[in-house]
Amino acid sequence: MAEIKKILIANRGEIAVRVINTCRTKGIKTVSIYKPEEKKYPHALLADESICLGEGTLGETYLNHDLLVEIAKKHNVDAIHPGYGFLSENAKFSSRVRKEGIIFIGPSEDSMKLMGDKISSKVKMEEIKAPLIPGYHGDNQDPAFLAQKAKEIGYPVLVKASAGGGGKGMRIVKSDKEFNDSLAAAKREAMNAFGDDKVLVEKFIVNPRHIEVQVFSDRYGNHLHLLERECSIQRRYQKIVEESPSPALTPEIRKEITETAAKIAAGIDYEGAGTVEFILDEDGKFYFLEMNTRLQVEHPVTEMITGLDLVDLQIQVAEGKPLPLKQEDVVARGHAIEVRLYAEDPDNEFLPSTGKIERVGFPSMPGTRLDTGFEDGNEVTINFDPMLAKLIVHSSTRDQAIEKMKTVLPDVPFYGVKTNRDYLMRILKHPKFVEGETFTHFVETWKSELGPNEMSAEEMAKAILVYLKAGKSSHSEISSSRKQPGPWDTLSSLRNV
Repeated sequence: MAEIKKILIANRGEIAVRVINTCRTKGIKTVSIYKPEEKKYPHALLADESICLGEGTLGETYLNHDLLVEIAKKHNVDAIHPGYGFLSENAKFSSRVRKEGIIFIGPSEDSMKLMGDKISSKVKMEEIKAPLIPGYHGDNQDPAFLAQKAKEIGYPVLVKASAGGGGKGMRIVKSDKEFNDSLAAAKREAMNAFGDDKVLVEKFIVNPRHIEVQVFSDRYGNHLHLLERECSIQRRYQKIVEESPSPALTPEIRKEITETAAKIAAGIDYEGAGTVEFILDEDGKFYFLEMNTRLQVEHPVTEMITGLDLVDLQIQVAEGKPLPLKQEDVVARGHAIEVRLYAEDPDNEFLPSTGKIERVGFPSMPGTRLDTGFEDGNEVTINFDPMLAKLIVHSSTRDQAIEKMKTVLPDVPFYGVKTNRDYLMRILKHPKFVEGETFTHFVETWKSELGPNEMSAEEMAKAILVYLKAGKSSHSEISSSRKQPGPWDTLSSLRNV
């Protein structure tokens, strides 16, 4: 076993802050990294040491293996925590870090390679008898051969890039007439995004739910599941709302899907935190989708219902310690929901929003949590992912959690930039969401109902009156008080009446 006393966080924003917070409770020193424009961001201010990466592209800064290893060695760190995104699933980087005698807080290079490729991972899943969506996952990429496989599987089918994710290199094909054009488009997109145009062809599941299971493993053969999360509310394959437990699972399905995830972790001799993702069909059957070999953005949902600190568990496993709990110790308490706040305008084609954040605002109600990498005065630019924060609530029941989220969401306005806050509120209020009838194309299916409500003449008059009354106050003065909303708040709240 190796005691970790100092960690370099090879990431930024809210996940870097998240890791710093756990390290503080454990008495572990931290080193953060930042670009010049981020020098006043929380992750650059909260660490014990903070290193400027200099100007340059992401490839020259946050994704620069040589530079990060150099910083780690210069500052005598024991371990590197990659967060999520960036280099968190980069097998070459993890291997390089370990060769330098530094602990990489994550799974082995072999696990990353195996599960990072959609084809090799599914071949392995066939070996360990995990349920798979019918499809072809082999090496033959001849268009005529793939077209024949699509016919055998039966339309509609999904053509999907083997490498990468995020919806890139993915096409839904409804007939053989569309197949060749869709295949060519998916391959072009995959090559541009991942440098690899290999694809797989699968049966497309109608009205699927996205269910994922948090798993944790140590080097002593202990493989646990930490229950499931439902992540079916997505836009362009990016999750927007996550919750646990899933409203779709019966106790029998929950037992089967979580035990299957733990079996998968054991079957690949996994170590550390991972997430096994499944597709659930309308008949309650589930199929392996992929495994993310890292901490997930939505991990706070699991922390809320289990009371566990997943970053703490990551560090303990990386130190060579056995997991400090057994499967029977993992118990769900209540219901948790997370929403992702983005700097974007949902009512204008989700165009990104930039500008200076004048006030963030934090929820004060018990059972709430805001994970963010921004504070008052920070600039939102187009240089990074537009996610501003994650707001998480916990309550005794799902209905209570929804009501709590609707109550505290207005407390985190991020004044100064346009956000998707109103859009999230519309989702929370939608009858189908309240009933738990969610699926991966929810926002597209209910697109018109999730759009902005038209304001009546009376509502507009009220908003103008408030604006005129507030005219003598500066924007910053209005923003400084949660009890003195500006006209932008009034317009927002009126739309939600």
